[in-house]
Amino acid sequence: MKYYRLLTIAGSDSGGGAGIQADLKTFAALECYGMSVICALTAQNTQAVTGIYPVSPEFISLQIDAVMEDIGVDAVKIGMLHSPEVIITVTERLKYYRTPNIVVDPVMVSTGGDKLLQDDAVDALKTILFPIASVITPNLPEAAILLNQPVETLLGADSSQLETACKNLSVFGAQAVVLKGGHAISRSESENSIMDLLYTTKNDRISRFESKRIDTRNTHGTGCTLSSAIAAQLAKGNSLEDAVMQAKTYITEALEAGSAYQIGNGHGPVHHFHKYWK
Repeated sequence: MKYYRLLTIAGSDSGGGAGIQADLKTFAALECYGMSVICALTAQNTQAVTGIYPVSPEFISLQIDAVMEDIGVDAVKIGMLHSPEVIITVTERLKYYRTPNIVVDPVMVSTGGDKLLQDDAVDALKTILFPIASVITPNLPEAAILLNQPVETLLGADSSQLETACKNLSVFGAQAVVLKGGHAISRSESENSIMDLLYTTKNDRISRFESKRIDTRNTHGTGCTLSSAIAAQLAKGNSLEDAVMQAKTYITEALEAGSAYQIGNGHGPVHHFHKYWK
């Protein structure tokens, strides 16, 4: 018997809702074996990030080597990489090991609005890391930064404008783009859905994934969880479209199950283990 082997390369969240902690919970909930490479320690809770302590590129490289040389991976999820030096190190090691199924969530700002990476790291993401990615998963504010657009142009964009943005993000070299629509401004009080888009460069195709919008403050780690769920489904051998569809179902259920919980005084986490306990 063999496990589906998932590696997360990201920052640690002391509050447990996002980052490495959210990734490992997602892997476990989806019946995969999770491993981690910690790139930064963060002091954070449901309200704010109060400190970031970076891990050296040399030690990040050692962590990757330790996992790859003994256990190996079926998919990798990449989250917060705070500096160009870290991005270069991670990219070089993954290329060396010919790593399959690389899912990049370009984490730039926390749910509470705290900045999580250096300004020059954005260019490094676009020019160094994205070209080796199987799929990148930006939300609308992250997409605006990557495309050098005012964020308001995407938050209020119509479907055709979002499709164009999704395609434009592919020019940085990733095989596919998932543009997450959770931050979009509702056009009417009756609108109660979220539309995510998947663009695959190989066949120049846009796929749409609609889900109901959950009324909850507990959204901390939503992006981390979705990208980790995509990676888990890819590790299991699912197609990218199926992986996104199943990941969307999982995060919607996790948001709904966690909506009634009270933890902390800010944005609480989703309920990663909703299928196993209430």
